[in-house]
Amino acid sequence: MKYFKNIVASAFMAFACMLPSAAQLPYMDKNLSPEQRAEDLVGRLTLKEKASLMDYNSQAIPRLGINAYNWWNEALHGVARNGYATMYPMPIGMAASFDPQLIEEVFTSVSDEARVKYRLARTVEDRESLQYAGLTFWTPNINIFRDPRWGRGMETYGEDPYLTGVLGSAVVRGLQGDTSDGHLKAQACAKHFAVHSGPESKRHTFDANVSERDLWETYLAAFKDLVTKAQVQEVMFAYNRFEGYPCGASTRLLQDILRKEWGYKGLIVSDCWAVSDFVGEQYHNWAKTPVEAIAASALAGMDVECGNLTNLLPEAVEKGLLKESDLDEHVKRLLAVRFALGEMDFESPWDNIPESVLLSEEHKAQSLDIARKSMVLLKNDGILPLAKDAKVALIGPNAADSVMMWGNYEGTPVRTVTLYDAMKERVPDLKYLRACPHAAELEETPTDIDAVVDSLDGFETVIFAGGITPRLEGEQMDDVDIPGFLGGDRTSIELPAIQKQLVKALVDAGKKVIFVNFSGSTIALKDEDKLCSAILQAWYPGQEGGYAVADVLYGDFNPSGRLPLTFYADDSQVKDFNDYDMEGRTYRYFRGTPLYPFGYGLSYTNFKYGRPKFKTMADGSKAVVVRVKNKGRKDGDEIVQLYISRPDDAQGPVKALRGMKRVSLKARKAAKVVIPIEEDTFNWWDAEAGRVVPRSGEYVLYVGGSSADSAQKTIKVTI
Repeated sequence: MKYFKNIVASAFMAFACMLPSAAQLPYMDKNLSPEQRAEDLVGRLTLKEKASLMDYNSQAIPRLGINAYNWWNEALHGVARNGYATMYPMPIGMAASFDPQLIEEVFTSVSDEARVKYRLARTVEDRESLQYAGLTFWTPNINIFRDPRWGRGMETYGEDPYLTGVLGSAVVRGLQGDTSDGHLKAQACAKHFAVHSGPESKRHTFDANVSERDLWETYLAAFKDLVTKAQVQEVMFAYNRFEGYPCGASTRLLQDILRKEWGYKGLIVSDCWAVSDFVGEQYHNWAKTPVEAIAASALAGMDVECGNLTNLLPEAVEKGLLKESDLDEHVKRLLAVRFALGEMDFESPWDNIPESVLLSEEHKAQSLDIARKSMVLLKNDGILPLAKDAKVALIGPNAADSVMMWGNYEGTPVRTVTLYDAMKERVPDLKYLRACPHAAELEETPTDIDAVVDSLDGFETVIFAGGITPRLEGEQMDDVDIPGFLGGDRTSIELPAIQKQLVKALVDAGKKVIFVNFSGSTIALKDEDKLCSAILQAWYPGQEGGYAVADVLYGDFNPSGRLPLTFYADDSQVKDFNDYDMEGRTYRYFRGTPLYPFGYGLSYTNFKYGRPKFKTMADGSKAVVVRVKNKGRKDGDEIVQLYISRPDDAQGPVKALRGMKRVSLKARKAAKVVIPIEEDTFNWWDAEAGRVVPRSGEYVLYVGGSSADSAQKTIKVTI
C-alpha cells in the first residue's frame, strides 16, 4: 500500500508537469520559484495534512503528488547509515588541518555521493520507512568545544568561534552547492542552537545560563557566520534550556536573534524528541501537556519536528493555542526546500552524477589527504621520522581497532586501514601485541605488564597506539560505567591508568616509545610528554587513517596539523563541567600554561617568521603581510595564524584567532604570506551595544605558528 501511494504521487506529479503550462496548477509549474510553488500548494492542504508535513517522517499525500519524505539524514564525515560510502576523519580531526578549502572539497564529494544514493533510493518500494536516504543532512555540529570532557566534542571543529565559523561554512558550501539559481544540491543544518556543549547526562534537563558577552562572543558567533555568510538552509535547536526556556520554545533565540536580527529564511528543525522534553518532571517540566509543548515550539519557530507530536497540532489549533495560518508559514518553508532540492519533482541538476563516484579512488585519496593533514605532531626528540628499515614493535589497544577509526555518526567504508594494516605492509614480519585494553575496567583479565615488556625483548623502539575510543566518548552513552567516563562524557582528561602504567614500564625497561594518541578530544599527556620519545595526535582518522599515521611516522608526509583544542596538562586546569562561563576555558580565556597550546603542531622542518606588517594593498584593502621561510631540509606546510587582542580590555580574551593561511614551502625557500583583514577582523565586545561589533581602538596583532606567545611576532595597530 505504501509503495502504491508513492507510485501514485510520483506519477501524478510527473504527468502534471508534462502538461502545457496553461493547464498546470501553479505548484506544478517548474518555471515558478520554489517559494511560489510552495505558496500555491499550501493553500490546497487540509489542516491534518499540514501537520503531517511538519513531521520529520512525512507521509505521502497522493492526491497532490506529494511523496513520502524523511528529513533525518546524517553526513558528519561522509554519508552515514546508508550503505557503503567514503568515510573521512571526524570533524575535530579535519579541523586540525586548518584548511577550509580542502574541507569544502571533501563535503562537495560527500554531497556527490549523497546525490547518487538519493537517486538510487527512488527505486525503493517502501519509501515511507526509508530513513537516511534523503538530501537533508543534520550536519555540521558547530557548538563550541568549551570543555575537553564533552563526549560529542569530536563532532565539532574545536574550541574557537572563528575557526568553527570558517570551517563550518566550508561544510555548508560543499553540501549545498551553488544555490544562486534556486536549486539545492543538499541541505546542511547548523546544530545545536544554542549554548550547548554538555554534559550529555543532563542535556534533557540542563538550563545553560551565560553572560551576554559569552553568548555573543562565543556561543552564537559561528551560528551567525553560517547563517549570514554561508546561507545555511537549516538550523537545529538544542535539547537544553536557555534563560529558563527550552531552546525549541525560545522566541529570543529562534525569532529575535535568528530570524529578525540575522534575517534567517531557512528551516528550523528540532533535535530528536526535544519537544517531548518540554513535559515531565524528569525533563524540563516546562509545559503541562504535549499539546502545549508542540504548540509552543511551533509558535517559537519550529518548522519540522523530529519526534512524535505533530499529530497534536490540529488539536492545538482547535484549542486556540495557535492558528492554522501559523502552520501555513512553516509548511511553505519546508515545501519550498523540497522543491529546491528537486525532491517533489524527482528531478534536479545533479541527477547525472555517475554512480562511479561512490567510493571512488579520487574520494579515497581525498580521505587520505585530509587524514594526513589532520595529524598533529606534539613531541619529537629526533626519533621521527623513522628509518625505513627501523626495527620496531607495534602495540596498544588502538593499533588494530578499525571501529575506533570510525568515530561516531559514521558511515560504512568498504575497508578501514588500521595502523596495524599500514605497518604490516611496510614491515611484513611486524611484531604486534594488543598489550592492554583501552581501560583496565573493560576486561576481566588483568593486564600482565611485566609479560608485555618481556615479550618485547630485542625491540628498542615501540610504537604504542593508545588513547581512547568512541565506545567510551560520544552521545549520551548511558551504558558506559567505568571510572573516568560518564554518560558519553569523561570525568577526567587523563589517559586511562593501565596505559600510563604500561608506557612507564616500557620506558623503565629502556624502550623508546612513540605514542600515537587516538581520541576525539584532549588527553592530558603530561607524564607521557616526559617519558615518550615522540607523541602524535591521530584523532579518529577515518578509513585511510592507518596509512596517514604510518606516512607521518616514516616521513613520507611531513606533519602539518595544528591543535583546534587546548591540550591541558592535567585535570587541575579544567573547571566545573556544568559552568558555562568562558573565563578560564579554551586558549581565549585560559590564564595558565597548557601542555600544548591551541594552534600548536610540530613539523620535520623549521619555519622562521619575519616582522609582520599591517599594509594597505594596491586595491585599497588591508592585510597583514609576513615573510615566512622554511629553514630546514624538508619541504613542508606551515599554518600561519593571525590573532588579535585589546590591551584596554582586561576582561576580554587573552587573544582571539582572526585569520589563517596554509602555505607550502620548499626546503630553504621563503614566501610572502598575505592574510586579508576582513570586515569583522576587529569585531570586539561592546557592552553598550550589547553585541560584538567592529570597534575602534588599539589592538595587538600576533602572527605565528600557534597561539603561544613564544611562537609569535607582534605589531600594534590603531583602528
